[in-house]
Amino acid sequence: MRVIGADGEQLGVMPPEEAIVIARESGLDLVEVAANSRPPVCRIMDYGKFKYEQKKKNSSKKSHSATLKEVKLRPGTDQHDLNFKLNNARKFLMEGDKVKVTVMFRGREMVHTYRGREQLKSVLEQLGPLAKLESSPRMEGRFMSMILVADREVVAETKREAEQEAARKTDPDEAANEAEAETETEAVEQAASEVQSEPSDASEEVAPSS
Repeated sequence: MRVIGADGEQLGVMPPEEAIVIARESGLDLVEVAANSRPPVCRIMDYGKFKYEQKKKNSSKKSHSATLKEVKLRPGTDQHDLNFKLNNARKFLMEGDKVKVTVMFRGREMVHTYRGREQLKSVLEQLGPLAKLESSPRMEGRFMSMILVADREVVAETKREAEQEAARKTDPDEAANEAEAETETEAVEQAASEVQSEPSDASEEVAPSS
């Protein structure tokens, strides 16, 4: 098997018995993280600590609840100011929040409420596929508002493209190392998921060997 050390260093290919000895000498566990690789890949780690950190990480993800953010406009808001508002709206949507876009009318502007509806329509069009309409524009006194939510698939794709672009701008060697580290992390997370689920066959169980 190929063995990865506790600090992420490559220890090379070795018999399972030798890898177990190294793990025990370090007071750590030997965990299989990529059973389908040839040879299989194992990592030396504190398995209990890893499970705790994964649980903590999952809890923090679930703790985020969408909040309602508001972006305020005027019927005569120019494109320069509108672009600033749109950037804020995109940021809120990317963070998983809902966005209430409100057009405020003053005095005789109430006679031309259609301009506010056009303004809201323009906002939705300029946000593109990122935003979906949850609540259609409606008047509330001197305010016309609509509520937008993010398209989760578009958010995920946008974040993925941003990560790929950032990787292309880094040093090739550094990018390769980051990609390798990401692969290892995904493999460890997959191993933990398999351990926590009920195995259908004993040969599929992943567990520490210390």
